[in-house]
Amino acid sequence: MKKNHLFALTLISVSVLAGCSTMPQSTTLDNARTDYNNAQANPQVVKLAPLQLKEAGEALERANAAQASREDAKVVDSLAYVAQQKIALTQETAQRKSAELAVSNATAERNKLQLQARTAEADQAHQQAAMAELTAEQKTAEANLARQQAADAQAGAAQDQASLAAMQAQMDELNAKKTPRGMVITLGDVLFDTNRAQLKSGGERNVQKLAEFLKRYPQRTVLIEGFTDSVGSDSSNQVLSEQRAQAVSMALTNMGVGRDRISTKGYGEAYAVAGNDTASGRQLNRRVEIMLSDERGVIAPR
Repeated sequence: MKKNHLFALTLISVSVLAGCSTMPQSTTLDNARTDYNNAQANPQVVKLAPLQLKEAGEALERANAAQASREDAKVVDSLAYVAQQKIALTQETAQRKSAELAVSNATAERNKLQLQARTAEADQAHQQAAMAELTAEQKTAEANLARQQAADAQAGAAQDQASLAAMQAQMDELNAKKTPRGMVITLGDVLFDTNRAQLKSGGERNVQKLAEFLKRYPQRTVLIEGFTDSVGSDSSNQVLSEQRAQAVSMALTNMGVGRDRISTKGYGEAYAVAGNDTASGRQLNRRVEIMLSDERGVIAPR
């Protein structure tokens, strides 16, 4: 079972090394892999420190996974350094146990080997202290990162709310109304002379507000639809509705809105919003409607 685990770790290390050509490089992680392979190839380490070697392999796996996930370089280096310390601890443990065995079997070298064992224990204590300090630093860094991410998220949410409020204020200024197809701005016939398609000065002021909105939100597009009442022939009403839609389109273009963001359509007397049997109803039907797209530039069809 232990041999199978070590063999699996070797395969993981080889696979990660093979994929490193497309990942950010980490010298610390490369050194940790080399140190681990050397320790794994040492029969003394495998025999005398299998638990420590297993823990070192798991630490190396975490560093490899962090690099594969493209985490921050500091996080990868930190995990790689932990793996290095565990590998060093493994080697020190193996050395200490080897020294202890030698002491029990070789009295002539007992004093020398005891000194080596004490030295190995001191080194191990030093490595453990260093690893504890590193773990504390890593936790502090993670806490700082979490606080920064929370602050960034809060700032982003506040900015989004401010942007939505500003857009809604402009929508209100344009008298935009929400419909099943989306937001629509209606220009009544008072903005045109009777049977004329040229915008009056008051109409141009309204269109200027729309142009400013479209410049601020370049992902939005518009569909300009012209309508008439039932007075006059179908053909003349169709032409007039198209001309009025095109007049608004031309005004937007002259104010700096790209032609590729504007579409026009004339419907003549179709899609009446009131009866044509009264003057007030006919006036409501003589209009230009401007459909605003969603943030993807999509406008629902009729």
